[in-house]
Amino acid sequence: MGKKRLLIRGARVVDPANVVDRMADILIEEGEISKIESPKPRAQILEDIEVIEAQGKIVLPGLIDMHVHLRQPGGEDKETILSGCEAAAAGGFTAMACMPNTHPPVDTPKLVKWIISQAEEAKARVYPIAAITEGRRGEALSDMARLLEAGAVAFSDDGDPVGNPQLMLSALRVAKQLDALIISHAEEKALTQGGQMNEGRVSRALGLKGIPAVAEYVGVARDIALAEYVGAKLHIAHLSTAGAVELVRQAKRRGAKITAETAPHYFTLTEEQVKVSGTNAKMNPPLRTLEDVEAIKEGLADGTIDVIASDHAPHTVHEKALPFCQAPFGIIGLETTLGLVLTHLVAPRVISLSEAAAMMSTNPARILGIRGGEIKAGDKANLTIIDPELEWKVEVGQFRSKSRNSPFQGWRLKGKAIMTIVEGEVVAPQSS
Repeated sequence: MGKKRLLIRGARVVDPANVVDRMADILIEEGEISKIESPKPRAQILEDIEVIEAQGKIVLPGLIDMHVHLRQPGGEDKETILSGCEAAAAGGFTAMACMPNTHPPVDTPKLVKWIISQAEEAKARVYPIAAITEGRRGEALSDMARLLEAGAVAFSDDGDPVGNPQLMLSALRVAKQLDALIISHAEEKALTQGGQMNEGRVSRALGLKGIPAVAEYVGVARDIALAEYVGAKLHIAHLSTAGAVELVRQAKRRGAKITAETAPHYFTLTEEQVKVSGTNAKMNPPLRTLEDVEAIKEGLADGTIDVIASDHAPHTVHEKALPFCQAPFGIIGLETTLGLVLTHLVAPRVISLSEAAAMMSTNPARILGIRGGEIKAGDKANLTIIDPELEWKVEVGQFRSKSRNSPFQGWRLKGKAIMTIVEGEVVAPQSS
């Protein structure tokens, strides 16, 4: 039996890929967008179509989060592929790319295929990112060609950099031959050993060893230089510092094939949040200074930063209850990212809604080389419907994620995904 026919009626449709921002009806048949047309009177709609009344709502291309830690295999107490997909759907994401720092790491074709098969029953599409090096040990390259064939969309040792520059150079060379993407966790580990939060006034006041901003700068500078040297594509994950933003800006001006992302915590929070949220404000890279926050916003506004991703990094309550120096790095973000973008970037006009949609859908699809990121007839119906006026309070206890480690508990946000459609099926809100 085919999927039911849906009509999204009277919505504002924002599609940056096709420079569309207009009122329209969207007809979905057999999981695909069949028509996008001017709004029709209700009397002209056929009876066998389920109508979603969307006046005052906005339809975006299905959001794509290109930096998520789903923890499976090996970390099922923190998150599973299924629970992560539930969280994604609740947050408006129709697809995500998952990082390979699992136990065991995703460094074999078998594991790549296993993740894809596990996600088939889930509420969002999952694209595996495979490890650059075997076991993420930074010693020998993984078999990138076979991993690509199995379905990997990119390569990263995220959670750690590839410490050996010769090995990173080799990875970039192989990636260029395969037309594959390397995603860099840019950090000079020799400068961050034992670090717990941003190095500066707050770390000194709290008596915690600092992670200096220059560690990110050195890591970004090295990897841009290596990528330019071989002419390879490079995507830099989770930018957090003013210096790193400027390095990316200059590289793009030179014509380098560099793209970059940041996460919502880097444009909404500073190192001061550690005093408030404790270990729930501990992540790597760490929260930085107000000057860095402003530089991240400037990088988003001028297009230096291409993507906003959550860097969803779930951990158990028990782990985050450990003393600060023993607690793991990372916070969850799938269910707060869109609200934070709408409230703290779009509402104050740092970026437009169309630019936000590009950074959260069109650009991730283009960078990863996957389908999606636009609204067009004949494509799979992967859509996010938002209510831009909906005011809501972050309550982590109600999240679909298995974990609760968010510094945004209690925050009031404006704008939320009210419906997520994956291949023509409404996957959120979940029917009760």
